[in-house]
Amino acid sequence: MKPIWIVDDDQSIRFVLERALLREDMPTRSFSSPREVLQALESGDVEQQPQVLVSDIRMPGGSGLDLLSRIKTLMPGLPVIIMTAFSDLDSAVSAFQGGAFEYLPKPFDLPKAVELIRRAVEESQHEQVGTIGTTAAPEMLGQAPAMQDVFRAIGRLSQSNVTVMITGESGSGKELVAQALHRHSPRAQGPFVAINTAAIPKDLLESELFGHERGAFTGAQSMRRGRFEQAEGGTLFLDEIGDMPFDLQTRLLRVLSDGSFYRVGGHSAIKANVRVIAATHQDLELRVKDGAFREDLFHRLNVIRLRLPALRERVEDIPLLTRHFLQHSAQQLGVEPKRISDAAQACLTAFQFPGNVRQLENICHWLTVMAPAQVIEPKDLPPEVVHSPNQEGAWAPSRGASMASGAPSEAQRLNPVEAISLDANPPGAVNGHGDMVYMAPTPAPVVVAPMTRAGVLNMPGADWELGLEAEAMDLLLSGRTDVWDALTRRFESKLITAALANTRGRRIEAAVKLGIGRNTITRKIQELGLDG
Repeated sequence: MKPIWIVDDDQSIRFVLERALLREDMPTRSFSSPREVLQALESGDVEQQPQVLVSDIRMPGGSGLDLLSRIKTLMPGLPVIIMTAFSDLDSAVSAFQGGAFEYLPKPFDLPKAVELIRRAVEESQHEQVGTIGTTAAPEMLGQAPAMQDVFRAIGRLSQSNVTVMITGESGSGKELVAQALHRHSPRAQGPFVAINTAAIPKDLLESELFGHERGAFTGAQSMRRGRFEQAEGGTLFLDEIGDMPFDLQTRLLRVLSDGSFYRVGGHSAIKANVRVIAATHQDLELRVKDGAFREDLFHRLNVIRLRLPALRERVEDIPLLTRHFLQHSAQQLGVEPKRISDAAQACLTAFQFPGNVRQLENICHWLTVMAPAQVIEPKDLPPEVVHSPNQEGAWAPSRGASMASGAPSEAQRLNPVEAISLDANPPGAVNGHGDMVYMAPTPAPVVVAPMTRAGVLNMPGADWELGLEAEAMDLLLSGRTDVWDALTRRFESKLITAALANTRGRRIEAAVKLGIGRNTITRKIQELGLDG
């Protein structure tokens, strides 16, 4: 086997990789600069030619990407793995478009790096390495592993016209990814047209998508081209596709299947040369199961699925994004960029960001305008970030409930789960201003805890685990196939109800006591039907 060539100006990186590869019986040869590599290639020693090349990007005496370009000219079939501590979209896309086998951000997990090199060796032996063309790169930021996966996907899809489904929470940057996919595609010279299907009334959406002929309906005084025609030769981005009306889903399916459509009121078919990228924050499989989304359309759109992580899943990117957005806001407003203190940054990093990257961008814009000093301190952060758990997030049933005066009884404190009643329409409390105040549910009269099938009392101090085991066994013997979901739902419901009773309805305090996030408890309350 030919050696693995390692190119890095950092001696420690070379040493670690050499030792790890030698333990796997893979010979190595190391270089500290691209210039040394090119000199070795020119020597003509075939036996010492590389099986795989692993190279850093930024080194004194040359760029790893320049080296990649030269290598692909001299040895097109050689797998090249690019390493970098500067994990951004530019590097990832440039690496893939230059023909790199893989992109390895630093710091890396050594066993995974060795496994990646092993795969590259196998690929080299089968001579199945492909090349990717070049195109300009937009700006995206992210050093978290989840974002590196997104960068890799964009790079691998850069020469494809395949339909892509982007999933992710609102504000996570789905349209930005769609734009990157377009700019790195063969359609980059064509238009990028975006439409939010949830933001347009149902009666107007068909005309927005497909256009209309003059006189097609009241107010149609002239012919209008729809988004499909506007995106001819380019990319059409359908945001929030999960909210598209069912009848329009049928028309969209026909376009994706036949490649043609009719304007509203039209009689001539129009060919659609458009790549479709769709996005949604919803669970489309569940929408299909509920009959709200066509299964055949789902499969048409779901050719390649690209999941975009929520900001809370990439917390290591928050400081980087914060600095970027503060600089961007300052440029927009024509002021000097503000700096953020370590303490304020820690507060931001600990925040859950239900609005994801969009919310962080808005907060940075707010800070640029509202923070009084040039250095942002914790006290300068907006209220939603600095509020303590006791000041926000009180749990409120939809119709309200009154809190009974006085301390709960001993039995109620011992068994809060059994003592809470979620009355569908309890009386409200009125404050001194005459406003209705919604408060935590009223403790119901204490009831004796029921016996489980195993005869174990459902009370604190009893062996509830035996009761759970007996309940699970009964359900399993009955032939049910949803035992996990059924018991987990009941277990979570009891835990959350008890925690809310203990904190008098304060959601965030309950979440802290349970050891879960506030977004998690809010979602669970909704899923379990505990909010009304």
